[in-house]
Amino acid sequence: MLSHLADYEAYFGPLRLLRYITVRTLLAAVTALFIGFIIAPRLIAKFRELKFGHGYIDDRTGALGATYFDKKHTPTMGGLIIFLAVFLSSVLWALPNVWVFVSLFVYAALTVPGWRDDYLKVVHKNRDGISSWEKIGWQSLATAGALAILLWHPASAGKIRELWVPFFKEAVIAHMPWWLLLVLIYLWIVGFSNAINLTDGLDGLAVGCTISVALVFGIMAYAAGNIVLSDYLLMSYVPGTGELTVICGALIGGCMAFLWYNSHPAEVFMGDTGSLALGGLIGVMAFMIHQPFTLVIVGGVFVAELLSVVIQVSWFKYTKRRYGAGRRVFLMAPLHHHFQKKGWPETKVVLRFWVLSLGCALAGLATLKLR
Repeated sequence: MLSHLADYEAYFGPLRLLRYITVRTLLAAVTALFIGFIIAPRLIAKFRELKFGHGYIDDRTGALGATYFDKKHTPTMGGLIIFLAVFLSSVLWALPNVWVFVSLFVYAALTVPGWRDDYLKVVHKNRDGISSWEKIGWQSLATAGALAILLWHPASAGKIRELWVPFFKEAVIAHMPWWLLLVLIYLWIVGFSNAINLTDGLDGLAVGCTISVALVFGIMAYAAGNIVLSDYLLMSYVPGTGELTVICGALIGGCMAFLWYNSHPAEVFMGDTGSLALGGLIGVMAFMIHQPFTLVIVGGVFVAELLSVVIQVSWFKYTKRRYGAGRRVFLMAPLHHHFQKKGWPETKVVLRFWVLSLGCALAGLATLKLR
């Protein structure tokens, strides 16, 4: 919206700076940060007034649940803070195109089931929230809607069918069939949606890791949308995806504002309102700039958290069926709880996972020069 002010540079010269993605990315980050700091205290106060805390200790966490006694009244639904900051800032500073529209569509579409899940938990005191089938249904609709738009729009119909893999200088598959494309984009949107949801278990953990991922994908989106840089780095050139850099900037600003209130001891939790949508947003952006497999590296912490749950559940069921008694690989899953069980303080777990996330981010960036 405000990016169109560049058309009036004849009346005020400095407005020409708004033509540069880098300038608008910085402005988007600052705007999202500002919006976050403005609305967060008001929303947190309103959540407390409405008693939007879980109000219970989840007995499924066993003895570890006792450590959360002082958190049971901490308000959740804090993902709304990030959503409002990112969405409004992106609308203000990103030039509208199909890539921007699909990103914000997926982000908004997955915020709805996340909010509904939190609402059932905090208002109706339903520990399970929405059913797994309802959650999958929402994620499937968001994926199908995004893919339909991308295949329909002429600017994206051809490019979205390319499949790129790290360390290769050309597309592995130049024209994927629609069914393969649907399967892959579904796995990435749903997979990372659930991965961040599982990671969101300690104060500041998920949002801190999201910042490092957003920073890397902001750089990659800028390179993918720049014909000179993409040619130099031997990566896919996708016209228009440079505007996703602005969304990544807004995401960094919004997450930084939220982290201010979510750092230990948290004043508000992200809840499914934030985690489901953030994973979907990152997943679809990675696919649109042809870096889906790079996301597996950059988002290594999220992948590890998801795999720890899959391994734990699978091994428990297998050993129970074979030996009559279920056995565990980890002391507790997701992975961050395993280290808590080993005696690590919460802040140490979070900081060390942040370090790992930053390392994964740098490793992902390195793949751009290894072709």
